[in-house]
Amino acid sequence: QVRLVESGGGLVQAGDSLRLSCAASGSIPSTYSVGWYRQAPGNPQELVAAIITGGRIDYGDSVKGRFTISRDDAKNTVYLQMNSLIPEDTAVYRCTTGEHHGSSWYRYYWGQGTQVTVSS
Repeated sequence: QVRLVESGGGLVQAGDSLRLSCAASGSIPSTYSVGWYRQAPGNPQELVAAIITGGRIDYGDSVKGRFTISRDDAKNTVYLQMNSLIPEDTAVYRCTTGEHHGSSWYRYYWGQGTQVTVSS
């Protein structure tokens, strides 16, 4: 069982930076993919960034070049560095982890989320 707890969200101004953390109680297997999703009111959940088993990193088109995902397995923590924030980044951000089998990602575990609000 893995419990994920996000932190680091808050209210910032456009152009600011934030770093989100996702701390796992219990080890995240190194074979698991990890990632961040976000959901704004009235919008579907969307992928922000993911580290896929084997090392490939995926980013959502809207955050490429601004956000960076990383993981520290020694600390059982996944990070999301967000730079040059814009109001459209306002959302609840959740981390997730689970296994990939082929092209399918079985996201077994989710955190409860952290709110990021970017004012213009």
